Amino acid sequence: MTMTKKITINDVAQAAGVSVSTVSLVLSGKGRISSATGERVNQAIEHLGFVRNRQAASLRGGHSGVIGLIVSDLRAPFYAELTAGITARLESQGRMVFLIQSAGEADRLLPRLEMLISQGVDGVIIAGSLAHGTELRQAADRSGIPVVFACRASYLDEVDLIRPDNMQAAQILTEQLIQRGHQRIAWLGGQSASLTRAERVGGYCATLLKFGLPFHSEWVVECESSQKQAAEAVGILLRQNPTISAILCYNSVVAMGAWFGLLRAGKHGDESGIERYFEQQVALAAFADVPERALDDIPISWVITPAKEMGESLAERIMQRIENNACELRNHIMSPRLVTKN
Repeated sequence: MTMTKKITINDVAQAAGVSVSTVSLVLSGKGRISSATGERVNQAIEHLGFVRNRQAASLRGGHSGVIGLIVSDLRAPFYAELTAGITARLESQGRMVFLIQSAGEADRLLPRLEMLISQGVDGVIIAGSLAHGTELRQAADRSGIPVVFACRASYLDEVDLIRPDNMQAAQILTEQLIQRGHQRIAWLGGQSASLTRAERVGGYCATLLKFGLPFHSEWVVECESSQKQAAEAVGILLRQNPTISAILCYNSVVAMGAWFGLLRAGKHGDESGIERYFEQQVALAAFADVPERALDDIPISWVITPAKEMGESLAERIMQRIENNACELRNHIMSPRLVTKN
């Protein structure tokens, strides 16, 4: 018995010589397409015997109730919390979430977006890299589908975007250390290619200058998000610069590594006296990439990025855009929150 291959929307797109999103546009009756393109797509549909799916039918009559969500990496605490906030708010409004991970592959975001559009989603949230943000927004616009973006750092103004205020977060942490009497403050963690790190280091430097405190480039140390590497780096940093009294850490992994590195150096009887130095003078502060409930109970000042609240705001925004996709694009920045455990 010969099995007949099911004709898909991808087959229609290939036969008509158009994108998947264009086929979806013809099926839904939304967006802007020429009559010639519409006719070509309909001829391909008829020739191949393509059966319009339920999602496409629901689009022609209204909304499907499904929101597409493309997330960079669910293993990252920030994006896991963001996703939790998005899904909770959308599900409370009777919506379903169609979730896809992009695995940080920016070049494959457009095919993933087109796939979601072909499934008849009402709108799409993209959380992660904005390397192709304008292109993705334009593709969504052509399909008449609203798209909202979320990321940890961005200077892109041509998309509907919600992101944390990294510079303000660094300013809050640095100023808190200064108010506690620290004047020689170092930085540990992150890679120079990271835009998030650049924004945070910018806030740190600006605050030092604001208070007339010294900035030394050798006090800004790159480090992988690894407890082992952070522990080694903090020991080297303080041995070379023993007058440093506080360290600002890029994230919670680096902060814990710095903490253990200081304690280990003291236990091993390091002649630099790091254990005594830490107890009396050295303070740690860090940016939390986990929710407050997950923070370890050690004497570190944290600034929280409200990832779950960001997710809730994203859900609200995409629902607004579904109701009125012509509304003005906006760049909304979420404020951080200080948490002290010392």
